[in-house]
Amino acid sequence: MDFLYNIVASINTYLSNYILIILLVGIGLYYSIRTRFVQVRCFGEGWKKMFADFSLNGKKQKSGLSSFQSLATAIAAQVGTGNIVGACGAILIGGPGAIFWMWIIAFFGMATIYGEAVLAQKTRTVEKDGTVKGGPVYYITSVFKGRFGKFLAIFFAVATMLALGFMGSMVQSNSIAEACNNAFNIPNWIVGLAVAAISAVIFIGGVQRIGSATEKLVPIMATLYIIGGLIVLAVNFENIPATFAAIFKYAFNAKSALGGSVGAAIYLAVTQGAKRGLFSNEAGMGSTPHAHAQANVEKPHDQGVVAMIGVFIDTFVVLTFTALVVISVFFTGDGVLNPANFADGVILEDAVSMAGLSKTNLAQHAFGSSFGLASVGNIFVAICLFFFAFSTILSWNLFGRINAIYLFGKKFDVAYSIIAIAFIFTGSLLSNDLVWELTDMFNNLMVIPNVIALFALGKVVAEVSKSNKNELK
Repeated sequence: MDFLYNIVASINTYLSNYILIILLVGIGLYYSIRTRFVQVRCFGEGWKKMFADFSLNGKKQKSGLSSFQSLATAIAAQVGTGNIVGACGAILIGGPGAIFWMWIIAFFGMATIYGEAVLAQKTRTVEKDGTVKGGPVYYITSVFKGRFGKFLAIFFAVATMLALGFMGSMVQSNSIAEACNNAFNIPNWIVGLAVAAISAVIFIGGVQRIGSATEKLVPIMATLYIIGGLIVLAVNFENIPATFAAIFKYAFNAKSALGGSVGAAIYLAVTQGAKRGLFSNEAGMGSTPHAHAQANVEKPHDQGVVAMIGVFIDTFVVLTFTALVVISVFFTGDGVLNPANFADGVILEDAVSMAGLSKTNLAQHAFGSSFGLASVGNIFVAICLFFFAFSTILSWNLFGRINAIYLFGKKFDVAYSIIAIAFIFTGSLLSNDLVWELTDMFNNLMVIPNVIALFALGKVVAEVSKSNKNELK
């Protein structure tokens, strides 16, 4: 395990710290400019279209999903362990400033995901049996003909099947098992077995059952988490100004918290924000276009503006609540991770170790200290994490299945689901760090062919945005 971890971690260092940042920031800037900052102009329109189709019990579609079901399925994929465990990991490694860079990635990512959803809609097809075929492999092959397009599509499909259907589900079940073990002292293998069994029941129902499950889970789980976060912030109200100050301060001057040179500290904050930002909102990764391709809407633009709201909810709402809770408790005032309280020579990594904290228990301790009882915090985060991670498993399984069918045909559908269920159970037993590194690697690999196609199709997306300019007023 240690040998494999070191190899994967080395690969990720180059992928996420260099290639990832260039590609994600680059495509976000490119689409923001080409669409004349659609994420600003169409922000209100996106909310209106989302609420116009909002339902906790939407009608069953003849094929595909309703617009809100598609959004809920996308948000279910976006709002997962990255919003709790991933955010905490970014803060512990990159300091509070990593959250600022997550916001930046998300802002530009809203334009990126608009383009992904538009392209998924424009290149989707509906078969006679009602099956909707859509996602990055279809818009990749629409712009790149011949062997090169086929290679990129296959590369993306394999990476997606591994990253989401298999490795990604391991991350989610691993985090569920760890949280439940901390809160209820339930053995990891029992939790893994239960999650695998429930997942199997929903997988059997296909896209319709997944859409029906996510449209109920997403609003409930987001509301529950936000209420809990508001309680913590109310308890720590006096620390809120210092919390925001820490996020902006350490985004540009993290040396006092992380040690080393100023440049190295800022670089660490940026890379952690970018890496965990991708894992959280998935803009540019090519995962959520699979959900948006399923939406039954009048025009591709309609689902594009709705898709932007998914990134906003994921990062600027749910993830931000995690950050504010953790930073207000631990990084301000008398908090044990406040650099102002460090002894000479102590840096954040040392303070974390001395306090017995980690990315898997940081949020639980933060909620527990504010609720007045550690066990209450453990239970609350465990429940929220279960809903977050479980809903992500459902969506990621669908995305992986779409690519498995693209590669091997419908005959592989059942075999894929069986393998995915085995990975869900296995993930609950493995090392947390190794599982995260494997998922990061395949997530990063997904980005490359997807972003290449997005750059090539920028003109198409710009024309869609321009053709709807009269509706944006």
